[in-house]
Amino acid sequence: MAMKMPTVQKCSVSDCAYNTEQACHALAITIGEKPSDPLCDTFFSSSKHGGVKEATAGVGACKSFDCSFNQNYECTASSIQVGMKQSQPDCLTFQRR
Repeated sequence: MAMKMPTVQKCSVSDCAYNTEQACHALAITIGEKPSDPLCDTFFSSSKHGGVKEATAGVGACKSFDCSFNQNYECTASSIQVGMKQSQPDCLTFQRR
């Protein structure tokens, strides 16, 4: 079964190196530090912004197994949003099973 990689529709974490104008320009991101913690593992703070300007990031892997969109560590949401939650960059699309 072929799956389409979900995209990062919006990222409001403005100090991330991959964020320009609320868009993530990494080729792909990884979500989830722990099964119930949907942290964006690709995030790192930088005053310089990089990534691929023409790219919209996809969700390459999701380690948040407690999320209802997680199927065998792949995200099945059509797109996600990333933003700050409790002082960390989280997947705001996360829905506990």
